Formats: sequence, C-alpha cells, structure tokens
Amino acid sequence: MQEFESHEIIEGDDTKGMILLADHAMNRLPASYGSLGLDASAFERHIAYDIGIEGLTRRLSARLGVPAVMCCFSRLLIDPNRGEDDPTLIMKISDGAIIPGNYPISDEEWDNRLNRFHRPYHQTVDQAISRIAAKAGKAPLVLSLHSYTPAWKGTPRPWHAAVLWDSDHRAVHPLIELLREAGDILVGDNEPYDGALKNDTMYRHCMMRGIPHALLEVRQDLIGDDNGIAAWADRLAPIFETLNDRPELHEYQIFASRTGPYPSAA
Repeated sequence: MQEFESHEIIEGDDTKGMILLADHAMNRLPASYGSLGLDASAFERHIAYDIGIEGLTRRLSARLGVPAVMCCFSRLLIDPNRGEDDPTLIMKISDGAIIPGNYPISDEEWDNRLNRFHRPYHQTVDQAISRIAAKAGKAPLVLSLHSYTPAWKGTPRPWHAAVLWDSDHRAVHPLIELLREAGDILVGDNEPYDGALKNDTMYRHCMMRGIPHALLEVRQDLIGDDNGIAAWADRLAPIFETLNDRPELHEYQIFASRTGPYPSAA
C-alpha cells in the first residue's frame, strides 16, 4: 500500500525566485484514521480545508511557471498553519462540529501526527525556500494562499479577498494596492482576522528569516468552482508577476513580530 504523503510539490522554475504555499489545500485523511468519527459532509466544509485553494494554486503555479508546496492532509487531522505549541493545533471542536477522533488524544498520538504529517510538510517548505534562494541567488518571494467563508456566525464578510500580515509590509502594501487597482473588489487589510500568529507558516519560514512574503485569502464562494478559480487565476497571475519583478521583494530584512520576540537560537 502506498504511504500517505503529507505534501505535494509542484515543480517550477526555481530561478524565478517565487514560491506558492497552500497549507490547507486538501481535505484528505490517511485510511487508518477513517473519518475521525465525522460525517462525510464535514469534509466538504471549511473546517476540513480551504475550499478552492488547491485548484487556484495549481493554476497559478502553471501560469507563472513557479514551484508550489501544497499540504495533502486535512486541517482536521492537524493544522499545518499552527505552531507545535498552539492549543488549536489539533482541534476537538471546529465551528460547531465535534471531532471524536481528536478527543481524547494521547501524547503518543499527538507526537505521531507531528512526526508523520506536520513536521514533514514544514521540512519540505523549508527545503524548497532554501533551494529557490540558492538557485535564484536572492531572497525568494513567498506567497501563501488561503480561503475564508463568506460569513461567520451569521455575519457576512464583504471582502472579496484579504491580505493578512504581521509587520513585514514589503510585499503586503503593493499587493493590496494592485488588488484594489481594478476598483471592482473590496480587499481586506488584516480583515476579517489578523495575520500575526506566532509560529504559523509565515512566521517560521519568512518572518524569522527576513524573507518577503504575503498571505492572500480569497472568499470561498468566489473560487468554489472551476470558473471562479480560472477568473481569480487570471486576476492574480499578473499581480504576482509584478510583485516578483520588484528587486526590493528579493532582499533579506528581519522585522520585529507583533507577537513578541523571536526565540533565541539554540
């Protein structure tokens, strides 16, 4: 039986100095975990993955000719966009859905999920970023793709897309400006939630290393089918190319995190 892969690497031209990341691209689980005790319908919801992001990442990677790393396991198993010490790393309940397979959970199983899924994904991201930096001869531009629900607990989210960030503004400000330039969408700036999260993917791979980056969220109802994905790929591809052409987005510069001091080197 083929071993379940924690991640998928989409090959591209490393010398372009750009990489796409998709932490919540898929809703899959290894067969040994069954459905974590959930109904199948739970895996069609946002609690399991970021709807539309796998398709959008594939299209953008192909269109731009740049590599991407996508996570292959559902966030219900363990969330790759959380630090290892984050209490929401393995959720017991998510947006009203109780997850029987996650509670109770032993320390051994907690470590097993870290070692089999979470850590291999992040090791691959780290290796990919380092490889691209070496081949391009400069800091890579890292763009992380996510999606969010059109409403939360009955409150509509009017933003068509949002850029989430901590304190490194270098890629963020021009990305927001370029998204707003067409005048046909509402773009959130750290809305509907704040992008400063200690030890998340952008923190550990970009903030701590001084690598230019941005996290882009697209509202799920806008990329819920192939037509929507294609339209947003058409919108985003030239914007990403414009960003990548900026020399200042290929320089190393460490910014202080709003979450507090970085951990000391061992």
